[in-house]
Amino acid sequence: MVTNTERGIPGDPLNVGLIGDREDIIRAMHAGDWYPADPITLRSSIDIIGSVVLDRPYDAAPVSSLFYDGRREDLAYEKPVGTSARQRHHVRLWRVLQTGVEQRPVWLGSATFDKSVGLSEYTGQVTHEIDPDIDAERDFFSTSLSNAGMVEAIYLVSGVGPTLNGRNGEGSRYYTDGEIRMLTLVPDGQRRNLPPETLAPPPFIQAKDQAWHGIKNMLGY
Repeated sequence: MVTNTERGIPGDPLNVGLIGDREDIIRAMHAGDWYPADPITLRSSIDIIGSVVLDRPYDAAPVSSLFYDGRREDLAYEKPVGTSARQRHHVRLWRVLQTGVEQRPVWLGSATFDKSVGLSEYTGQVTHEIDPDIDAERDFFSTSLSNAGMVEAIYLVSGVGPTLNGRNGEGSRYYTDGEIRMLTLVPDGQRRNLPPETLAPPPFIQAKDQAWHGIKNMLGY
């Protein structure tokens, strides 16, 4: 379960999911201090360059589009780090089901951390390079919404599968256990005072995760 760039190059893998309608997501992201990304225009392109070069804030800097199931992302959010758009947490989201088993819309997304700015290995254009540990960014995204009281329940579903040396659409390396962390959002922005309920994964996923962490430790990841 991997996204694609506009040129059809495999992009970032899906690693997060949300259960809730668009308004639930907007409320949750606001509560977690995530900013909706500006659309890519001439003005926003100039502004993000100025942010990086002049080290000035741009909390809603645009993100490049990725495609899943033939569609551009429905929503994109970011959480700035430092004083410019050079580093940031960001997530793209696609609605994949209008009504899931919980009788609410289902969204899948890709959460990654932009750690620096450089040249794409594939296109030669200036782009962000992501941190390779995308599981850590998945955990950060989940924790930020949970700490804001916006998550009722958390569970895992299988995604791209264990990957040690993946490459995204700009050539950035990544590694992952391949799981998607699903977050059931509170309805209507009603803040939850208790930690979210965490559903245990099936035994075979637990065994796979133990093996994965053993391999990571052995390789020094």
